[in-house]
Amino acid sequence: MRNDDLKTHYSAKELLNLSLSCLPNSVQGIIYQAKKNGWATQKRVGKGGGVEYAVMSMPEAIQTEIIIKQQKSAVNSLPVLAEPTKPAEPSAEAQMLWTAYEQGTTKAQNEAKWKLGTMFAVAELTNTGMNIMTALELVCGKYNRECEAKGEKPVSVGSLKRWWYAIKDEDRSLWLPLLMSERGKNGKSREAEFSEEAWAFFKADYFRNERPQLGSCYERLKRAAQVNGWVIPSLSSIKRKIEREIPKTHQVYLREGEYAVSRYFPSLIRTIADVDAMEWVNGDGYKHNVWVEWHNGHIIRPKTWLWQDVRTRKILAYRCDESENTNMIRLALLDVVSKYGIPKHLTIDNTKAAANKKMTGGVKNRYRFKVQEDEVQGIIPALGIQLHWTTVRYGRGRGQAKPIERAFSHGGLGELVDKHPLLAGYHAGDNALDKPDNYQGNKAGVDYESFILALEEGIQMFNERLKRETEVCQGKLSFEQAFERDFALVEKRVATPEQLRYLLTLHEEVTLKANGTFELKCGGERQGLRNRYESYDLIGTNHKRVVVRYDPNRLHDKVWVYSQDGAYLAEASCTRPAAFGDTQSAQDHSRKEREFVRHTKKAAQAAQEMEVQEVAECMPEVEFDDIPSVPQVWEVVHQEGNAMRKQEVLLEDEKVSTFHQGLDNYLAMAKKAKGL
Repeated sequence: MRNDDLKTHYSAKELLNLSLSCLPNSVQGIIYQAKKNGWATQKRVGKGGGVEYAVMSMPEAIQTEIIIKQQKSAVNSLPVLAEPTKPAEPSAEAQMLWTAYEQGTTKAQNEAKWKLGTMFAVAELTNTGMNIMTALELVCGKYNRECEAKGEKPVSVGSLKRWWYAIKDEDRSLWLPLLMSERGKNGKSREAEFSEEAWAFFKADYFRNERPQLGSCYERLKRAAQVNGWVIPSLSSIKRKIEREIPKTHQVYLREGEYAVSRYFPSLIRTIADVDAMEWVNGDGYKHNVWVEWHNGHIIRPKTWLWQDVRTRKILAYRCDESENTNMIRLALLDVVSKYGIPKHLTIDNTKAAANKKMTGGVKNRYRFKVQEDEVQGIIPALGIQLHWTTVRYGRGRGQAKPIERAFSHGGLGELVDKHPLLAGYHAGDNALDKPDNYQGNKAGVDYESFILALEEGIQMFNERLKRETEVCQGKLSFEQAFERDFALVEKRVATPEQLRYLLTLHEEVTLKANGTFELKCGGERQGLRNRYESYDLIGTNHKRVVVRYDPNRLHDKVWVYSQDGAYLAEASCTRPAAFGDTQSAQDHSRKEREFVRHTKKAAQAAQEMEVQEVAECMPEVEFDDIPSVPQVWEVVHQEGNAMRKQEVLLEDEKVSTFHQGLDNYLAMAKKAKGL
């Protein structure tokens, strides 16, 4: 603001609004003082009339305070990132200064604007012809009185003088960034000296996937600096240099990898406003943090598979077992279809229990097992459900793509089920470092019945909790209420008996013999024998490979045989129940066999007191007889025209002699051709 821009006359009310410390706190007091001191007046133009007082007729202290107030008001009206008045061709120095200003913190920018207000006030006072030191003292006294009233740190005349001489010869458009950086025309950077080789050494050591601590890297840097003669700053200076020069995303990538830096990319926010209830279902498995004594006597942490409606977030059905397997997923989906109908879309990750040929056969992008063109359709595509896989990127899945993941986190099943009063004393802790004092490990577990009751009650509480903050519930409804409201308005896709049979049974592709018999692998083996089935209707058919659908709990009963293109052929019965009667028993037997082999292997290796390598080291060294080598002599016959010439050649000189022989033969032929 130039001196020409200041008002020359003020009314008593305007002077009161400036809150000058040299004037009374009322209009009547200001008028009394003006008359008493004989201030020059003029008629006020505008509504209300009255008189205005000339600033030049006021005491010097009042004039100075008016100038400071007006300059401070002008600075406060600046934007957060003030833009300089750009010349036609801004200099490189100006661009660098304003770039540094924009990258500065809000605190540094506000402090620079406060300094700018003081410098404007000093500039206006000096423009009136006032001595520079007098102007600095007046401005310093005024601002210190304000700082004292606010309880802030006062400013010294020396600081104002340093700021003034740092900027007075520069263009006013550069005063603000210059005051923030506290650099004048010939100023120097305040950054600590750091050798380039030392900085490169530190970055190579610190920014790696092992994620070493900053202090350890600094200690190694100091040792290397002593040897190489590098100049290094303090550890705090290096911290600030990292924050200033290396972007956060680069730091995360170099120390934590691709997956960690991918989490910094904004996630996709999707709406479910256009999705109907039961149109889209998602599912996932949850391993409980509680020890349970299963009905077979095993003490385990059970796994529950849950299906959830995407729109309303209600858990529709669940099944629990010792581990995640195809049967529990299939039966949980059967519960959903039987009660609510068939969904149109389904989202899962590529877990082996779901992304196998029995459940998802025929889906080309399941990312599991070998995909064949003629493989049998799995249960999910056979029901007409469009399957969607969650994305696998950088070696990890995207759990945020499934809303069911939020049911496992804070306030979800981990809290409502695993910490249920019925399960007290058997909680396994949320992680390896968070174990309760009554932790018993796998030495004891709660009974199976109590766990199932706690699981059912926990899921009911999850569905019926009110005031859910979701797009559909809007902080008022529960998941259950939202589902009942929306599901009543949609058209149901009721499953046919044939579709239910798909869910009740699994399938296996087998080789059909000419006599109408076949064997199933699903029942396992006993003494090398499998369950064998036969059907008179299959004798002599042209089908080499057929698809057999079976009830996994009744392998000794009848099964249904289909062609590879899905046509029903016949019903077959079990004529040799040599293996197990259900897939669960077969899986238990296979697991026990693997455990037996594993434990035996460990015990046998522990019983070995000496490794094979140690045995070899204990063997005596092999000694060879010193037999003098006798040079072997070969007799080589050369033909020169009609004559024969013999030559003896040593074996060790065979390669060299052959070369010389060829050379001699070439020279002889050359001499003969020239008649020499």
